[in-house]
Amino acid sequence: MTDKHSNQGVSRRRFFRNSAAMLAAPAGAGIISRAALGQQQPPDGAEKLTLYQEAELGGNVRGPHIWLRWDNEILTSYRAHPKQKYPYFYPVNGPVSGLSMTAETALPWPHHRSLYFACDRLNRANYWQQGLEHGQIISTGPTVNQHSETAAVIEDACEWAVPGEAVQMTDERRFAISLELPRRWILDTEIRWNAVEDVEVTRTNHALFSIRCAPDISPWGGGTLVSSEGNVGEEQTYGEAARWCAFYGKRVRAKGEPVEGIALFDHPENPWNPCPWFTRDYGFISPMPFQWITEPWRLPAGDSVTLKYRVVVFTGDPEEADLETLYAQWLNT
Repeated sequence: MTDKHSNQGVSRRRFFRNSAAMLAAPAGAGIISRAALGQQQPPDGAEKLTLYQEAELGGNVRGPHIWLRWDNEILTSYRAHPKQKYPYFYPVNGPVSGLSMTAETALPWPHHRSLYFACDRLNRANYWQQGLEHGQIISTGPTVNQHSETAAVIEDACEWAVPGEAVQMTDERRFAISLELPRRWILDTEIRWNAVEDVEVTRTNHALFSIRCAPDISPWGGGTLVSSEGNVGEEQTYGEAARWCAFYGKRVRAKGEPVEGIALFDHPENPWNPCPWFTRDYGFISPMPFQWITEPWRLPAGDSVTLKYRVVVFTGDPEEADLETLYAQWLNT
């Protein structure tokens, strides 16, 4: 069966390149070739998944940012600069539109950063918002440990501390990115969260793995918020357990206004499962355990928990994207 969205999958770069090739030069106009200008067409292989990680310190240390491209256009970037509050992914681009499915900052609550893992009220520190002096999740340096034409694995290790004070927690995170474009692409996340000191998290609505979607696919912008249980919007999804939640809608700033969405899956092996979701119609979703606790959550020094999440960036609505099948397949991976 032909994918009804496949005709939208031609990249913008290829569209403009082919269009330019069909344009006739004006009469008498001089034509300057790319070669004369010292330019080249993208090399072989650029039409697949490629990556770039800037080097620092004379090339001896890999830089804190990793860019991934598909067909020579940006797909996503993992940003882990040591002066940030925490590492995060931005952009997280749609399969057809090339527009980000997430917002790096937007009102209200402009401190949200796209796709990220963070927590407030952890040993009285704030690893979610406010200035760096209140707490910071610092990357020790991301690496790309696997890379093929359609997949890549990014790994990182982070330290949770208030500047100048002892490290309270560490984490080891692994992001496996796989492409099935133009239909969808997937980011599988596994995080081992380790207590260095005795850890206590008091009740907070600022945790843990979260998505701040682009305004145009939020209910405020004309999009739809839906859960695996068939609940729609903040009123029906807030505080309710679900296997996944998703935003989707027309990309009104893209030619043809394709429908795209982004979904977040919560693994049943995660602590607190089934976990209630914290959802907002302005464009926020997170399986958020600490909003609902009646006693502080504690993790003794030396102990750890493992967390698993899947992010699906898809074309069409959740039914067309077959999110239920993708969720079942994920559990068997």
